[in-house]
Parts: sequence; C-alpha cells; structure tokens
Amino acid sequence: MRVHFISGLPRSGSTLLAAILRQNPAVTAGMTSPVSDVFASALHAMSMSETALFISDEQRARILRSIVEQYYCDPAQRSIVFDTSRGWTAHVGCISLLFPNSRIVCCVRNPAWIVDSVERLVQRNRLLTSKMFGPEPGNVYARAEVLMKGGFLGSSLHAFQQAWYGEDASRLIVVQYDSLAARPAEVMRKLYQFLDMRPFDHDFNAVEYDEPDFDSRLNMPGLHRVGRRVEKQERRTILPPDLFQQFDGCFWTASGQNPRKVALL
Repeated sequence: MRVHFISGLPRSGSTLLAAILRQNPAVTAGMTSPVSDVFASALHAMSMSETALFISDEQRARILRSIVEQYYCDPAQRSIVFDTSRGWTAHVGCISLLFPNSRIVCCVRNPAWIVDSVERLVQRNRLLTSKMFGPEPGNVYARAEVLMKGGFLGSSLHAFQQAWYGEDASRLIVVQYDSLAARPAEVMRKLYQFLDMRPFDHDFNAVEYDEPDFDSRLNMPGLHRVGRRVEKQERRTILPPDLFQQFDGCFWTASGQNPRKVALL
C-alpha cells in the first residue's frame, strides 16, 4: 500500500480532487478523515504525558506510522491511499520521516475566494444557523474574523505557510483550485507524473461526491458537495469590497516567494 496525503486550505478543491482520484480503481480517497486528529493526539500524548520519558523515538515512530497504516489495513483496500486533512501540513516533518516515499498534495485558493465560498453557503442556507461560527453568527465581517482566527482558515493557512517555507517543502505538490477547475486533465496528468502513478483516463463530466450527513451536523448543506462536471465558473464576489481586499492575495504565486521550488500545478 502506498500512502499520500491531501491537505492545504479549505474550500480549495480537496474534496473535488479526492472525487476525481476515486474514479481510479487503484485509489482510495475521500473527504477529511479522522487519521490526522488521532495522529496529532498520539504525538502530543507521547511527548507531554508524565510517562513520555519511557517512550523512545523508535517507539513513537512505530506507533505513529501504525495509526495511518492500520486505519487503511482492510484486505480489500486499494493499493494507493490518499488521506485528507488540513492538519497534515503541520506535520510535514513527521511525514517526511515516517513515510519517506509519500507526498502531501496541498490544495490552495485565494483566501478572499475561500471566505466568499463559505459566505455563499451561509446565504444559500438562510433558514439555518451554521455551527461553524459559534452561537452568534453575527454578520459577514464577524464570520470572516471567525474563519481567520479559528481553525477553519487561519490555522490551515499558517500551517501551509510553515510547510511551504520549511526544510521539507520538497514533499509538497501544490494544486491551485483555479487550475484544477479550468484544466483538470492537465493538472491530473502532471500530478500522476509527480506521484509516479500509472496514467488513468478520468471522466471530468461524471465527478460526483457528497457527504450530506456530515454537512447537516454543521448546518451547512452542500459543504462537501461536488458537482458532476469539473469546470471553472466565473462569478462576482458577494463580499463587501473592503472585506474581499483584506483577504485578497496568494503568497505562493508572488515573485520570489518560492525559495524551495515547490511544485505548483
């Protein structure tokens, strides 16, 4: 079994990418799994507990590696696994050590359009109060502040920045949402090459994925819904101009801001 990881920023195509990949009969992929959370909790417990001194680095490595491997140990499991979590970029050093042949595919998007995407879902579900923003959703400015200060956007953006500029950045393959939506065949061909995977003829007019039960728990129907056809949809933002400008910008495409030569698709 080969393991790779999907991470990066929210509302940036990770579920779309997984939906495309799962067309390949050799691949297991889906929305965010619990593996990263269990991995992080185990790492914390083996480092901070009173009994941590009895655990060697070799034992830590075996336990952490087994969390990923045992989660996907079903005999019927496909040969290539993509585990999805925005938390993986915070552990790129561990992944480099524990899974030296694995890569982290980071899906990214202009943060202004991420905030816009979330707000569109809020407006689409006007008769529901989303649990993403706490007991008082406030207004679009308050919701944007929660997204940046909370774990949904802020922590994932900072973790991605850390990985992008860090010593293990060579483990990253960055997939831009706009590129995947506009040129899916080209992006997937290059991704397969980077991952040394056998080419597969994906059908970009028959890509569907949904997790209605998960989304309903957040009062955000459609959060992980992927449409049938992969295509880029041009639209105007629904954010106030000053708010859009506040979040507008992609450091990963800025001149001189790729010192580690990260693969950017």
